[in-house]
Amino acid sequence: MSMLRRSGARTARLAAAAAALMILPLVGAGGLATAAPAAEQSASKVERVEGSGRQVTAYVYSASMDKTIPVKVQRPMDSSAPRPTLYLLNGAGGGEDSATWQRRTDVATFFADKNVNVVTPVGGAFSYYTDWQKDDPKLGKNKWTTFLTKELPPLINSEFKTNGVNSMAAISMTGTSVLNLAIAAPGLYKSVASYSGCAETSTDMGRAYIKMVVESRGGAKVENMWGAKNDAAWVANDPVVNAEKLRGTQLYISSGNGLPGAHDNLEETGGISGLANQALLGGVIEGATLICTNNLSKRLGELGIPAVVDFRPNGTHSWGYWQDDLHKSWPMLAASIGL
Repeated sequence: MSMLRRSGARTARLAAAAAALMILPLVGAGGLATAAPAAEQSASKVERVEGSGRQVTAYVYSASMDKTIPVKVQRPMDSSAPRPTLYLLNGAGGGEDSATWQRRTDVATFFADKNVNVVTPVGGAFSYYTDWQKDDPKLGKNKWTTFLTKELPPLINSEFKTNGVNSMAAISMTGTSVLNLAIAAPGLYKSVASYSGCAETSTDMGRAYIKMVVESRGGAKVENMWGAKNDAAWVANDPVVNAEKLRGTQLYISSGNGLPGAHDNLEETGGISGLANQALLGGVIEGATLICTNNLSKRLGELGIPAVVDFRPNGTHSWGYWQDDLHKSWPMLAASIGL
């Protein structure tokens, strides 16, 4: 059974830094599947698959959003039998920029000897991968919860002959999303890993974080997502408030503390300006996610819901730490899907 580890000695010291998030731009980093309703299954479809070997791109038409979404798929080492699937989501940029798992980490080589389908949608920048209440003039129509829980899984299962057993992992913005996706579709994911996500959405700090992503970076209107500040949707999409609904899903949750660590160096950041951006802005953002993660950890503990909670001793909001998180969480994720 996974253990709940809590730490948070630096939380109070970082509260002031987290508050600065309201005025700083975000760093540029960034069981069996449940069946979808028949109408959604028939309307959504895989239009084509491009590529060869184990690295391919499926172009999936989403009926709910009326558009085609590229989906990166890394096939298992051995495809002679049905294999499980890991949905690995990109961060705030949705994979539409250069801040992706494929470009910033070793996922291709890490999964080269593993019998799992690794699936990463491309799109949905700054959308929180949720179903928006209204179409947005900047971001358009967003029905990502519908896509990721109802439309995409049965198509992936059919096209790639999977065994229908799923897990999900994500970073930053989508570190919030994966928790809400697990809540929205009980049983669809055996396990969920959230790296440097802010699990709170209905608190003042949680709303400020979301507003920075959606409005400051995305140029959209946050009211189009979950309505006005007092709209019930903000609470309905708060994983801390709704933590009881995570019971039964194996959880891995991590955050650094915002202080420079092993991956905050000139070589990995590309020079002085990159290091300054990662250490300063990335430090503030990770300080905020530490507070969110600590609050989620406490709530899970109160409810007696087991989780692995990894408070890294140091580290900013950046890819080197997320690669480490993926490596550390993989044994738990793998075991949950039968590997």
